Order: sequence, then C-alpha cells, then structure tokens
Amino acid sequence: MFKNPFSFNGRIRRLEFGLSYIIYFAFYALILLLNDALDNSGYALFLFLPVLWFLFAQGAKRCHDRNNSGFYLLIPFYVFWMLFAESDFGINDYGLNPKGEGNSNEIDEIGQVEQ
Repeated sequence: MFKNPFSFNGRIRRLEFGLSYIIYFAFYALILLLNDALDNSGYALFLFLPVLWFLFAQGAKRCHDRNNSGFYLLIPFYVFWMLFAESDFGINDYGLNPKGEGNSNEIDEIGQVEQ
C-alpha cells in the first residue's frame, strides 16, 4: 500500500484512496494551524502544494482502477463514485488489478491477453 504515492501511474484500491483522503485532511488541518501560528504570512501555504499533488496523484490512480482517465477528477462529485464503486476486474489499460483478481490471464504468443 502507498507505493509511489506521488506518481500518476498505476492503480489503487478503494481503501488506499479513502486513506489518502484522511491523510490529506490531516495535513490540511496542520498546514492551516501552522499558517495561523505564523500570523497568516502565507509561507505555510507552500507546504500545501505537495499535499495537493499527493491527492491528485492518488485520485488519478483510482480513476485508472476504474479504467478512466485521471481527468475524470474534474467531474463534480466523481470522488464519491470512486470511493464506493468496484474496480475493473483483471488487467485494464492502466495495469494489473491491485486486488490481484483476474491478473493470472495467460498471454498468447503475439502478446494479447487470452480471456
């Protein structure tokens, strides 16, 4: 779990995506507290950029698990669909299933996955 959390490649499960949001909100609260402690100087907000990158990377990987582009994150309330919808079974365009379900398909001599 949490292999390459800042990468936009691959697929992740619902559990990792949900934990990513919990981590995001925890760091967001800490950054806001730090910003208030520094009298709203704005320096603490630079810490927000890696946290936001982490959130977008995890969201894109969850979109990939549903065999969708990461640009689906721009759809309002799509995050709720990603939290509750099942992942695609087996291998899709973005890699192996993180649950391991359907990954054991045989590959024929021309490189295509046999069903």
